[in-house]
Parts: sequence; C-alpha cells; structure tokens
Amino acid sequence: MNNPEQILKDAFAAALAVADPQKMVPEYLGKIFPEEPKGRCIVVGAGKASASMASALERYAREYWPTIELTGVVLTRYGHDSPTSQIKIIEAGHPVPDQAGMNGAKEILTLVNTLEADDVLIALVSGGGSSLLTLPQAGISIDDMRQTTEALLRSGAPIEEMNVVRKHLSAILGGNLARLAVARGARVEALLISDVTGDLPADIASGPCAPDYSTYQDALNILAKYNLDAKKIPASVLSHLDRGLAGEIPETLKEVDLQNAQVNNHVIATAHQSLEAAATYIRSVGYSAVILGDTITGEAKDVGLMHAGIAREVALYQEWAKPPVALISGGECTVTLPAHSKGRGGRCSEFLLSLFTATQDIPNLSALAADTDGIDGSEDNAGAWFTSKTREACVSKSLRPAAYQASHDCYGFFAQLDGLVETGPTLTNVNDFRIILID
Repeated sequence: MNNPEQILKDAFAAALAVADPQKMVPEYLGKIFPEEPKGRCIVVGAGKASASMASALERYAREYWPTIELTGVVLTRYGHDSPTSQIKIIEAGHPVPDQAGMNGAKEILTLVNTLEADDVLIALVSGGGSSLLTLPQAGISIDDMRQTTEALLRSGAPIEEMNVVRKHLSAILGGNLARLAVARGARVEALLISDVTGDLPADIASGPCAPDYSTYQDALNILAKYNLDAKKIPASVLSHLDRGLAGEIPETLKEVDLQNAQVNNHVIATAHQSLEAAATYIRSVGYSAVILGDTITGEAKDVGLMHAGIAREVALYQEWAKPPVALISGGECTVTLPAHSKGRGGRCSEFLLSLFTATQDIPNLSALAADTDGIDGSEDNAGAWFTSKTREACVSKSLRPAAYQASHDCYGFFAQLDGLVETGPTLTNVNDFRIILID
C-alpha cells in the first residue's frame, strides 16, 4: 500500500538533489573552462546556495586547476555556510540586510577593484543575493536600505518588483559588479542558481553580472503601486531614485554597455528541472505526473484555492488526468500581512493551509509545499505536509483551520499536527516546491 507521507517527502528530496551545487557547479565549470583559466582567478558571490557553490568550485579546482590559486569572498545567509579553505565565506542577514552583509559587499568590491587584464572573475550567484549584496549607493545608509526592504516585504510586492527597486539603490546589483570588472579588462563568468520565475539572469539575485531591463522610472512606479510614500520610504532613497530619473546618476547596466566585453551568465539549476526530477520519481512509484508550471505566483492563500479547484476537478471528474496522479508546481507566492499582524510561517505553509481548508471534501488527497532553501518565512521549517491521517488528527484535536488561516498562523497549525517539513538549510535555492497526490 502506498505511503503518501513518504512519497511526498521523497519527491521533495528528488527535487532538491537535481539542484545540488556540489553536482551542478563542477558540471558547468568543465563546460565553461575546457582549459585552465589564465591570469588570476577571483571568486565572489552571494546567495543562500553560494557558499556551497564555492566549496564545490574549490573541490573542482584542486583536481583540474592544480596551478591556480583561488581567492575570493562569498556572502551567504546565517546558517548556510559550507567549508572552504581559499574562498572566504561571510554569513549575513536575509531577507532584511544587516551590517555584516554590507561589510562583506565592501570586501567584494575591494577585491574586484584589484582585477587586471586577462584575469577571470567567477561570480557564484543564487537566490537571496539581492539582500546580501545590499551595498547602497552613496548617500543611502544600511538603515535606509533595511527600512525600504521591510516596507516592500510587508506590501506584498513580488520578489521581481522588490528587486527592481533594490538594484537601483545598489552599488553591486543591476549589473554593476560586471561593469566594474569589465572596466578593468577582466573576463566575467557568472554561475547562477535560479529562484525566480522565468530564470532571467537579470532577476536572479538582482543580476549583479547581467544587463538590466528595468529603469529608475520602473522603481518609482513600484513604490507608487504599493502606496510606499515618504512616510514608509526614507527620504534618501526617494531622492536617489528621483536623481536617477533626472539623469544625474547612471542607470543600471544595459546591453549596449557590454559591447566587446567578455561577460557570460550561466543558469545552472532551475525550478523546472527540479519539478521534472520530482515527476520522474513520482512515475517510478506508480503515479502519473502533471507539471502545472514553475511560474505560479500570487497571494499564497489564493494560489492554494486555485490548486484546490484543479485537484477537485481531477478527483471528481477525471477528465484530463486520472488518479493516482501527482500535480506538481513551482513559483513564488507572496503573503500580505494585515497591519500589526505578526503571523507565523511562510508562503509555502500558508499555501498548504489554504489547500487543506478548501479540500476537506477530498479524503484521498495529500500534499506538501516547501521552500527549496529549507526555510519558509519566519520560522525554521521548510514548509509543511498533510495526508488523510492529518485530517483525522485535526478533527480529534478540535482544531479550526480557518481560524489559523485568518491569523496567518500556518506554522502553529501544522506544528500541532506534526506536519512540518524540517530539513534545515539545504544549501540550494530553486524557489518553492508544491506537490498534490490524489489516490
């Protein structure tokens, strides 16, 4: 007899395995560098997976680049460290930037400014890099950046819009890192693990080495869209964006700036690859698999309702898919908290609670939703899961899921039902993972 709980967890494990930096980084380094690099090789980076990427690079270099002495600085989130001997790892704040991150970003800039012609800059970039590389432009303090980030987080703005604002305030993001390296005659090779819908290099960690499609006007429009005015956004930030709009400050890096430059961005792991790996596993245990997409976004509770509607159609009518079937999806939802609401959990757990509440009439449905970086929102769990046994426990404990949903306490709900996914930092990050089993 199938064990839905174990199948859900094994599918998530399969999704994580294909995005493991220890596997993907060596594979791509062999393609990018058919021969040992010439000149010095400086490694920089930022993101939740970037420390693991750095350790994988060091391991590769020991075997294939024995004469190259690596040096570098990589920033990662607290708790996401990975052992290295030549590349310095700095842990810093995420999603709200802190002084450690700013100091580390300064070290990266100092190192990049030592590049010479024929040197190689290898950038290891993954989700979370936008916050970690929050070195503000002149006139903007780290406190101003922190206040701006917090305001954007609470507004419910999707990560793509948040990053448009942040890259126009940063000395590193929006292609500015590559701009500095190119100005010194260096070659730039960026390895990217994508946690954003669409997998555009300009969007992954706000594209420190990629030409940017957005403008100062776009950044101002986003603040206006979410009513983030002078009461919520520091004057220094608004002044900087206004000066950029007026042409007093250079725009972010554009395609035209890279003519005759050696700058390449390589996306080495994506959400869709992870969904495909999960689907392959699911088929091996007797289910059919339907990938709904890796770009599903929106308010987490609304996305939960949408998935509930799709699941109900399959469970009751079996028109386009017949049980046993798994519905698999990715993307990144948002959670808009009411004023003064603390909430406990994150977008994956909130999605799952919404799905749980809306499918109480489908007893043969099980599901899991988790962030592939291992941390879902405000607590230390990656996400949550439920099966028909979870529903029985909910009834026996007299829990009211709608009440937990109203207070945005998805963590508290699933904690009482032993339904939390707890992996710790996975050292990768390819966005959110969701799977629904219909038996």
